[in-house]
Amino acid sequence: MPTSIANQTVAQLGGERSVFARQRRDHEDLDVLLEEMNRSTGTAQDRAIARVCRLVFTHAFAEESVLWPVLRRELPDGEELTLQVEREHQEITEVFAALERSRRDSPERDELMERATDLLREDVRDEEDELFPRLQEALSDQQLRRLGAQWALVSQIAPTRTHPVVARRPPGNVIAALPLSAIDRTRDVLDDTARRAPEPVAAWGRGASRALASVAGAVEWLPPLRSGEDPSTRAGRTELE
Repeated sequence: MPTSIANQTVAQLGGERSVFARQRRDHEDLDVLLEEMNRSTGTAQDRAIARVCRLVFTHAFAEESVLWPVLRRELPDGEELTLQVEREHQEITEVFAALERSRRDSPERDELMERATDLLREDVRDEEDELFPRLQEALSDQQLRRLGAQWALVSQIAPTRTHPVVARRPPGNVIAALPLSAIDRTRDVLDDTARRAPEPVAAWGRGASRALASVAGAVEWLPPLRSGEDPSTRAGRTELE
């Protein structure tokens, strides 16, 4: 049985620039952020949720745009494997969309944070213990480093927010990157400013962010952004248990 990438050295993963070394570093950062999210309250919790989102959704976008197409090409059961993870990603997206709508210190928010944490840790284990070791057997270290460079580039231009309607596969998710990333990253700046600024600057920032959220919601429904995905990962098909 292949060895989990969690138990390999950086050299075994193909070096610091390997896609698996980069993935594992993100997973380690995620674990720290989840602990912060679950122990914080009030404004600090809002900030922690935002930081988790920025890491999770840029990371997932890069996987779905760069890594999963390679896995589907290289492994005979790659289609089945990636579809399972895409369903997990869709459920995570829908849980975080509900979390962003929840009120501070409400029982619903606590339940959603617990569910999000469980799903994310399950997703990490599936990737590190099953998917990545199998793909590692099919690729050379040079290929892993090349994928790492592509993955890093895409993650830098990826959307940073939940977009449940957008396709989880090319071409839809790739087409979505430019408009939604620009909107999301502008909202990140506005929301960060609103958390620190005095009124009425904070109120203006929150209002501008909400307006951009409405724009993003409309953009998500454009047909090209919904093309290419499996029907089982469309918005509303997963259950929030």
